[in-house]
Amino acid sequence: MKNIDITAVPEQYKRATKKEQQGTLTEASYSMRNYINAYRQFVTNQNIDSKEVGRETVTGDAITKICNVYLPAGYNEADKNTKYNVMYLLHGVGGNRYEWLYGYGKVDDNFVICNILDNLIANGDIDPLIVIFPEGRSAHDWDDSSFNAVGTNLLGFYYFDYELRYDLIPFIEAHYNTYADIKGTSSEEIAYSRMHRAFAGLSMGGMQALNLGIGGYRCDSVEHTGEKDGFKNGLNVTVSALGMEDLFTYVGAFSNAPTSSDGKVLGSSLATRGYRINLLYLTCGDKDGVAGEMGYAKAIDGLKEAAGNNLENYCEVIIKDGVHDSHVWNNGAYNFIRLAFKNSEGRVKQYVVKSIINS
Repeated sequence: MKNIDITAVPEQYKRATKKEQQGTLTEASYSMRNYINAYRQFVTNQNIDSKEVGRETVTGDAITKICNVYLPAGYNEADKNTKYNVMYLLHGVGGNRYEWLYGYGKVDDNFVICNILDNLIANGDIDPLIVIFPEGRSAHDWDDSSFNAVGTNLLGFYYFDYELRYDLIPFIEAHYNTYADIKGTSSEEIAYSRMHRAFAGLSMGGMQALNLGIGGYRCDSVEHTGEKDGFKNGLNVTVSALGMEDLFTYVGAFSNAPTSSDGKVLGSSLATRGYRINLLYLTCGDKDGVAGEMGYAKAIDGLKEAAGNNLENYCEVIIKDGVHDSHVWNNGAYNFIRLAFKNSEGRVKQYVVKSIINS
């Protein structure tokens, strides 16, 4: 643990770097072929059994979807020899691809999350990386950010793993210079690629990182499940998700939402998979009335013990006086990125951290 330094974001990291050290933000459009349609069916172009997804599977037209992309300073599309790590940062239930950008706002006329990324790279804390800010609703109405328990837009959150695996990641790795290459299917290629991808999110996105990333339950409206209201928000669990450990070895959940699965469920999913997670990072504010007891506390309960040898590095981080807001989430992103993509000279192996950061 001697090299592990879980801290609040340094104030200077919230400020802009020199112009030549600043990354750029772009918008990218891609085809989504795996999503929930208006009839609550699962549209797919893959050979996926209806029992696996818990609903009827059908074919359907592709939908054009948009994500935001952070490219580090010096990124050159034509330079195919220079490769980059990639991280997918997911938003919350009422957010979209702009939540990570506008949630904390700007300092020095630049988004704070981009300033943090620029400073981490410029100061040599991490190797340069690409960051994807997706729209987390895999549904025909993916741009509807309202909270409606019976809405297909909300249901789409629980099926984002298929879009990520079959639509978004293939698009990103075909169009950007990433180390990871999802076209490689040998055990050696999969092992290499997963070491260069990270998956994290705030609130609902934190739930997705856990339930979909390492394996928990999908949810649907109680009006359609016919079961009691398990979460007191009109939702209840349905079928289990397979997990995406073959794609990611770094997973982060920041103030994960109440529909996150129990720690024993998540840990057991890890234990039964043939892949080891290098880093699992969970954080929450100690005054978070949204995710604290119902999300974070539930998810960490028994997780590490149930995961066994398939969880290498594990962090539980409480933000003192923290609530359900971007202050907590930026601290989570800052530490998670540093631990996941620390430069090779400073990489640390096998640690367990339970820490408190002063707000």
